[in-house]
Amino acid sequence: MRRDRRRLIKAGFLVLSLGTAQLARGANMLAVRVWPAPDYSRVTLESDAPIQSTQTFIASPPRLAVDIQGMQLNAALRELVGKVQASDPNIAGIRVGQYSANVVRLVIDLKHPIAPQVFSLQPVAPYAHRLVLDLYPSQAIDPLEQLIQERMAAQTQSAAANLPGASATVNDPLGDLIARQTQSGVAVLTLPAPTTRRPDMSASDGPFMDNPSRPSRTPNLQRTDRLIVVALDPGHGGEDPGAIGPGGTREKDVVLKIAKMLRQRINASSVDGSPMRAFLTRDADFFVPLHVRVQKAQRVQADLFVSIHADAFYTPRPQGASVFALSQGGASSAAARWMAQKENKADVIGGVNLGGQDSQVQRALLDMSTAAQIKDSLTLGNSLLREIGSVGKLHKPRVEQAGFAVLKAPDIPSVLVETAFISNPEEEEKLRSEAYQKQLTEALLRGILQYFSRNPPLARNRGL
Repeated sequence: MRRDRRRLIKAGFLVLSLGTAQLARGANMLAVRVWPAPDYSRVTLESDAPIQSTQTFIASPPRLAVDIQGMQLNAALRELVGKVQASDPNIAGIRVGQYSANVVRLVIDLKHPIAPQVFSLQPVAPYAHRLVLDLYPSQAIDPLEQLIQERMAAQTQSAAANLPGASATVNDPLGDLIARQTQSGVAVLTLPAPTTRRPDMSASDGPFMDNPSRPSRTPNLQRTDRLIVVALDPGHGGEDPGAIGPGGTREKDVVLKIAKMLRQRINASSVDGSPMRAFLTRDADFFVPLHVRVQKAQRVQADLFVSIHADAFYTPRPQGASVFALSQGGASSAAARWMAQKENKADVIGGVNLGGQDSQVQRALLDMSTAAQIKDSLTLGNSLLREIGSVGKLHKPRVEQAGFAVLKAPDIPSVLVETAFISNPEEEEKLRSEAYQKQLTEALLRGILQYFSRNPPLARNRGL
């Protein structure tokens, strides 16, 4: 008995003397993922135990070295090398090897200087422990300038295709409307006074842009107020798949496809001669934190913000589309409150660096919602709900309200559209159908145009 007791005591002292790095030696890498995007590229390492690492950034040539303590090189880590796409805007390649007996070294070769953010995430939903490497370009893309340049390029191509021999820069209204310079690195639009919409105009009067058969609707310097921007926000993405239907359909994939279809239709439309442009908070499969989605819409000076989702419930019975606006008080129903809580968990699953002070500041700013914004959001929501109801079932006949974090831009009318219940097998099949996706896209476009027909966009002041 005494001998056994001594052995136990010795074993206890041995465990205490090993230290954290040695205890973590048994950690096993479960999966690795790479999420490329123009905004930033994310590398995620998932392990069955907490991952301890140190990082060193080398400026020339730009690369990030990551040493993972208490880890052995395995098949999952070796897969990381082949997961880098040639089209990745930020990562040129990844090298991995066993640097020492219990240290694995990753070297991420970069295409340009980056500002790395490295943080750990605790197990949540289907994920174990994660180490996240977010690689942000040192010089961030200006989304408003990019949006304007895309519109300019589209108009130039249209002019070249429809007016042979004519100069693409002649009478180019957007060329005259693009601001002379920027404030804080954001392009500015210099705007004439707004025109007055006839009160008898309806959404069906809304013309399409770039149509040579409608010369009377071609914008000119006197008619064009400014570029009208609609921010489209495909929910979830990257690490966060959103809801998954019984047939395996992922919410993040369906809503991105619908958003891209709607972008194309908006870009081909105008409001009383003013050109429209859609801006996507994400245009590929990557994660965008909730506050960044709002921040992006504000940076492009969006006139509207439409977040697109696919609903889900514990049982397959619920069905129908819904539209939500923000609430300054309590939720309009228990279901709306539950939905807001579910959608607001996206940051936990997708992975946000909560240690960054900037994130905390942005979250504080999101609390500055206004009564005027909510009133306009309800008006927009009603327009969308009427049109969506013409192509499919509605879950509720009115716009619901709750505390959705993604709807808290104080200066932009914002709604969240739940296109259908992806957890319902019949509606999942509809969401996968291109025919229904087109019907839904047209309904959303009509709702947006109807809103603008009754609420003409205001002119922006110089210096905004």
